[in-house]
Amino acid sequence: MLKTSPAEPATTEDSSRPRRKILGARLPGAQTLAATLSALISMGAYCLAMAVHGTYPFGSRSRAVNDLGNQFVPFHAHLWDLMHGTTSGDLVFNWGSGFGVPFLGDFFTYLMNPFSWLVGLFPRDQVEIPVFLVTLLSVGLAAFLMTVFLGRLRPGSPWLRALLSVGYAVSAWMISDGFSDPMWMWGLAAFPMLGIASDWCLRGRHWIPGALLVFAAWAGNFYIAAMATIGMGLVFVVRLILEDTPVRHRLNVALRAGAMTATGLLLAAPVLTVGLKASKLSQPAPDASYKGAPGATDYLAHLLPGGLLGNAPQISVGILPLLLVLAFPFMRRVPGKERIAWCVLLVLVALSYIWAPTILLWHGLAMPNGSPYRASIALTSMLVMVAWLALSRRPSPRELLYGAAVTAVVALVALRGPYASGATWILTIGGGILALVLLVLLHRHRDDRRMRTVLTGALACGVFLSTAYSVFAVTVIRDGNAWWQPKRTLDSRSLAARDAVRAHDDWPATRSDPGPHEFANNDPLLLGGQGGSYYSSYVPAKTAAALHALGAGWYIQGRHTLSFTDPVGRAIMGVGSYLDWAKNGNGFTQHAVAAPPVVTLRPGNATDAKTHDASVFARQERVLGATVYDVPALTPAGGPTPKTGRYNDWWLPGNAKGAKWTSFTARCTPGSQAYWYGPWYAGSVQALGTTTEQHGRNSMTSNTLLPLGTVPASGTFTVALGTHKAQGVPQFPVGCLNQAKLDAAVDHLKATAPVKVTAGGHTIDATFREGTTGTVVISTPAVTGWQCSVDGKPARAPGTLGGLMAVNLGDGGSRLSCSFQTPGLKPGLLASGLALVALLAVGIGGAVRTRSSRSSSPSSANGKH
Repeated sequence: MLKTSPAEPATTEDSSRPRRKILGARLPGAQTLAATLSALISMGAYCLAMAVHGTYPFGSRSRAVNDLGNQFVPFHAHLWDLMHGTTSGDLVFNWGSGFGVPFLGDFFTYLMNPFSWLVGLFPRDQVEIPVFLVTLLSVGLAAFLMTVFLGRLRPGSPWLRALLSVGYAVSAWMISDGFSDPMWMWGLAAFPMLGIASDWCLRGRHWIPGALLVFAAWAGNFYIAAMATIGMGLVFVVRLILEDTPVRHRLNVALRAGAMTATGLLLAAPVLTVGLKASKLSQPAPDASYKGAPGATDYLAHLLPGGLLGNAPQISVGILPLLLVLAFPFMRRVPGKERIAWCVLLVLVALSYIWAPTILLWHGLAMPNGSPYRASIALTSMLVMVAWLALSRRPSPRELLYGAAVTAVVALVALRGPYASGATWILTIGGGILALVLLVLLHRHRDDRRMRTVLTGALACGVFLSTAYSVFAVTVIRDGNAWWQPKRTLDSRSLAARDAVRAHDDWPATRSDPGPHEFANNDPLLLGGQGGSYYSSYVPAKTAAALHALGAGWYIQGRHTLSFTDPVGRAIMGVGSYLDWAKNGNGFTQHAVAAPPVVTLRPGNATDAKTHDASVFARQERVLGATVYDVPALTPAGGPTPKTGRYNDWWLPGNAKGAKWTSFTARCTPGSQAYWYGPWYAGSVQALGTTTEQHGRNSMTSNTLLPLGTVPASGTFTVALGTHKAQGVPQFPVGCLNQAKLDAAVDHLKATAPVKVTAGGHTIDATFREGTTGTVVISTPAVTGWQCSVDGKPARAPGTLGGLMAVNLGDGGSRLSCSFQTPGLKPGLLASGLALVALLAVGIGGAVRTRSSRSSSPSSANGKH
């Protein structure tokens, strides 16, 4: 048992009430009701704030801000399609995004919150309702489980710890960092799950259920589960130190916990191995570095509710828990060793968030692109634990006044900074006074059950209203930031676009492309079809490289790819239909074009060779298998004189404000369509009567091919570049497309196409005439995991042509079969199987020992029952 103060024996649970089993532990009915109350208060306060704010589903304002709109609504829409069989891919492969990408890593990372699977119960055009429920129900589950765990941390009133659990479930971290990432919401539940499992280890009970809880925490979202494991591991160490048992016993407990955690992790191994392998094969994230610790004032300010400032960890859990945490060091009824241990833990964890090496440790040794303080969820859980350790000892009025005094000092220091809002003042001063008065009255009337009930009810009302007001205030502050403006997801315009895409969908013959980014960063998942847009942490590096090399654009250093905007790029990828967005932003046009099939044939061995393509236009021609461009050499014609750069590109010196632009002359076949390609160019491009702004940035933002216009009868035209900074552009940035040659090339590819093409969830097969020779090109990036065979011969990884899948038929073949196998899945399944065997062995061994002990007991020997 944990050491308790001689002045106050440990509180015992009321054993007279009926007991129920929750997560393998017997709990009184009052605890179940209290945990449920905590969940209802948490969810109700969040809903009330959203309703007052007018946010979906209680109002017209969209919730789809940041990645909630760009990633998670589209991913849940795709999950709906998978559940109802209305998409071309499966859990293993996604044919729609990035012209074909692996999907299991995305599923494990973004859609493993069990509440996400509710999406299948709603109409697809209402998918944002279940996405909201993912957040809401995860908050409720977190509050419920935290109430259960706090009771295992130290016994006491279940109703009071239920109110503290609200501060954890609807903390500043949840309101600001977590709410837009539904999969992280499972991490809220992961902390108390792991806390309950570690408590079982301390008590020497429920090893198998504990391992299953570890599995559930990690399988639901391994990113936050890793933080939860570190955080609860630190809590476990503190509890182990405070155990009044022999060192040997504590070492055995630690080994038991380690074995339980390892077994749970192995059960979840496929989630980890697939995710880690997908991450290793993905396009590298932009370099992120820690910009330095926040000021002490700003950090302290984040202990207070109702504000929002992104340069410090979001650690507020409400004024009630804060008051108790700050009173904890002054509570003489708490043993000094316990006070020191918990206070040291809080300080060390708080400091670990502002030191780069420990920030990396919290985040899996990778500095996050975004907030470096995502792990602050761990400190919120610890603050609530310490608040409960204080409240369960019934702090005296004097101890509460000490805590209030420290709270006042923190407020006076912090409220002068930019974090504070009007709501911060109201919640800190008004809410603090209310909480202090009610806690003092609870202490004075501790022996009056009726009065305690009234005061606890008043405290519950205060927690409910203050939590709702905190959510509302932070949401209003966030509205003023352009970064957090809602994305267009599922409305009348996007639904009309989806209907247009699906009306022309004839996959796998050709692709129906939603077109360039318009609604969300994952339009093919949102609208259907098969396009190039794809935004994920798992964009394969081979996909990004292949599409970029052929002239498609990207954002975020290739972790958000885009569709092609030129006819040749579309022909290469077999795009037979695409949406073109109206320039006024109020509509779209559906274009149907002649396109070769997704599977085509090239003569000879047409795989990539170690040759250098002089331009993107030459590369497109090599992959298409036909010459369709004039690629003129540019001649400087005025303005600041360009120089020849390191790689024979043009180096532009830049134009002073108001100065003449650098210009070039080019000569092409009259009537052809001129295109400009400057992937990293930032500035104006003027040619053939049009002026366009480009916003390239090496290597973050890559421009796609830009149409300039029709080449005049003279065949000569000028391209003028206006830029205020020195930069380079390719040596051959202009290509002039001969549409008649492109049409002939497309007709040839259609004429030599396979007799039949079939595509499964993660397979694609093509049937040719008997004895066909040449190279089969599948218009999908050749990512790791593909295996292809010809006429049933042993399967091998395909070759590439321009980064696309290419398989030589050799001396002749008639059937090509390709299948995708998820990298990392087999070792994960093997590890999971071993863990399952270990669980079964432990379970069977325990059952045998129990049966043996019963059969050898005196009562059994005497025939007594």
